[in-house]
Amino acid sequence: MTRDIIDSHAHLNDPAFSRDLPEVIARLQEAGVSAVINVGYDVRSSREAVAQAYNWPVLRAAVAVHPHEAATFNEESARVIRSLALDRRVVAIGETGLDYYRNLSPRRQQEEVFRWHLRLAKQLNLPVIIHDRDAHQDVLRILREEGRALRGVVMHCFSGSWEMARQCLDMGFYISLAGPVTFKNAVKVREIAARVPLDRLLVETDAPYLTPEPYRGQRNEPANVCLVVEGVAAARGVAVEEIIEATSNNARQLFRLD
Repeated sequence: MTRDIIDSHAHLNDPAFSRDLPEVIARLQEAGVSAVINVGYDVRSSREAVAQAYNWPVLRAAVAVHPHEAATFNEESARVIRSLALDRRVVAIGETGLDYYRNLSPRRQQEEVFRWHLRLAKQLNLPVIIHDRDAHQDVLRILREEGRALRGVVMHCFSGSWEMARQCLDMGFYISLAGPVTFKNAVKVREIAARVPLDRLLVETDAPYLTPEPYRGQRNEPANVCLVVEGVAAARGVAVEEIIEATSNNARQLFRLD
């Protein structure tokens, strides 16, 4: 089948890949993955994402401080992230947002840091990659308040309802789906996969997390985005090639990969 797949969200800057990154890159290229958005989640990983994007042409970087780390965000963090975001290999701000599932940082600080990233994205005309876990209404509220003039918004590893997806689509956001679309009990995710317009859809792995079936429980890697594509195609009842073409075109346009 035609292979030109873009993994819109992975963390090859994670220590899980410290021992065999060249092999991981080789496997994703053999699988037909033409680009990976390598996403930062703190200052260290954002620096690493940019460095890796120079070492491996197939990679592009996104930089940010994750809501888990919001309590540690300070003036130095802001200075570094802003400086990194100006690099030509950086194509997005992210991942940023809110996480009320683990609450590893106070919610007030999560919101402040989220708003800072959104404003930076607007200043630099970069799309923003959103992390939202158990915080749907507050994420949407803040995006409504801050989202005007954003170049683009990706709802990464979307986990909300169709009603929430519809609200996101009404605001022009992209919906990105990951390994859970292959899980047997993920009925809600497959409904989203079936209903989101093709011109608003992205695919991702979130590697090393959320490994799709049949490898669930193992470390995830970008080569497995092929399985996500197959899961989305099955949910929609269309050919895999149709999903590859649409999601890759969307990613190229959003992240200006050409």
